Amino acid sequence: MNRHHGVDAFIGVGSNLSHPVQQVEAAFERIDGMPETRLTATSSLYRSSPFGGIEQPDYVNAVAGVSTNLDARALLEALLSIEQQQGRERDGSRWGPRVIDLDLLIYGSDTVDEPGLQVPHPGIAQRNFVLLPLGELAPDLVIPGLGALSSIAVNSDEPRIERIARI
Repeated sequence: MNRHHGVDAFIGVGSNLSHPVQQVEAAFERIDGMPETRLTATSSLYRSSPFGGIEQPDYVNAVAGVSTNLDARALLEALLSIEQQQGRERDGSRWGPRVIDLDLLIYGSDTVDEPGLQVPHPGIAQRNFVLLPLGELAPDLVIPGLGALSSIAVNSDEPRIERIARI
């Protein structure tokens, strides 16, 4: 297996069940405890309206920055393990309520398109709950295939989003 060394990656973190702020904070702690991975930054927390039109509570969202020696697939597997540890049950539904949701958004300058793993995450440009916290951590980021993060328009009205806490 090809190992990368010190790759900077960004992880979307979200929750809208079981005390969402605590779920996000617990995920940050678990991410920092992953093998061969160091948490380098966390964004503010944002409250946002649910995405996808399903009636459910508002989300708390954030982004974590990491430096990792894991390859993209191993990093994703570690994130899925954290979701499971925090009580996430994957039933195949999209956009429903979540105890915790961890998405591998960016993995260095790599583009990956494999079954079960797409990097950069395909929805980045349409999701204010990713763009705002990611812009906090990496305002000069260039997203492979999309260009400069700063050039992607953020519509903070749809879905509604507001910063609620700085960690």
